[in-house]
Amino acid sequence: MNAPLGLPNPYRATGSSSFVEFLAALHPERLQFPVGDQEAMGRHGVAPHGTTIVALRTGNGVVMAGDRRATMGNLIAQHDIEKVFVADEHSLIGIAGTAGLAVELVRIFQVELEHYEKIEGLPLSLDGKANRLATMLRGNLGLALQGLAVVPLFAGFDLARNAGRIFSYDVTGGRYEEHDFYAVGSGSSFARGSLKKLFRRGATSDDAVSVALEALYDAADDDSATGGPDMARGIYPVIGVVDAAGARILGDDDVAPRVQAMLDARMSRPDGPQAGARRGEDS
Repeated sequence: MNAPLGLPNPYRATGSSSFVEFLAALHPERLQFPVGDQEAMGRHGVAPHGTTIVALRTGNGVVMAGDRRATMGNLIAQHDIEKVFVADEHSLIGIAGTAGLAVELVRIFQVELEHYEKIEGLPLSLDGKANRLATMLRGNLGLALQGLAVVPLFAGFDLARNAGRIFSYDVTGGRYEEHDFYAVGSGSSFARGSLKKLFRRGATSDDAVSVALEALYDAADDDSATGGPDMARGIYPVIGVVDAAGARILGDDDVAPRVQAMLDARMSRPDGPQAGARRGEDS
């Protein structure tokens, strides 16, 4: 039954500020990702997949970075996919797993956060945002069991705590808070090893960006699905920074010289800086 003025009943419903719940009541089919051919792609491992994402806390927030490669089986599906996005004013989200589903999830999540703020007049708490993302992942469990998994990494600046926080997830929607740094994707084990070596608590955002670049390079060095910087094409990792001033994605003009400096340093030390070495030192 339609309400007056021809508006369906979900437009007049009260009690929830969730855009996802509103859409589920109005057009539930739009929350169901297309299956069919994607089921076959999941079984045969040919759906484009994105890797690798790293995040680390700084003295005043969080830095998140992702490589640009998407793979499709043993092929490179895309050289310049973007995997790190601004979720809202004070949060970032990075994606690994089935690329098409992951990007769609990010878009819905962005709308969900914007819708809540417009309805309630204030943004969700950082814990609330992390919980909403977990709920959305749980709704994708059926496709995840078919091989079409989405594994995001979420980070933000908690205005109540005045600190950056990082959240990881599993395919069932399980949410876990990471205290210092984390990585997801096929190259995550190599990236985490690099982060363990180079992470410093209380680091500046500039130093954390350098550490993130080193971690992604180390991941690309050992994982064929993770792409390194492509200087010939001008393709660099996507890097996001979030702090009290807000969330933002660094431009290529800012990232390119940092990547070049890292590559120059690796000419004399191919395995990267040693643990305990200060930035800019060779030993």
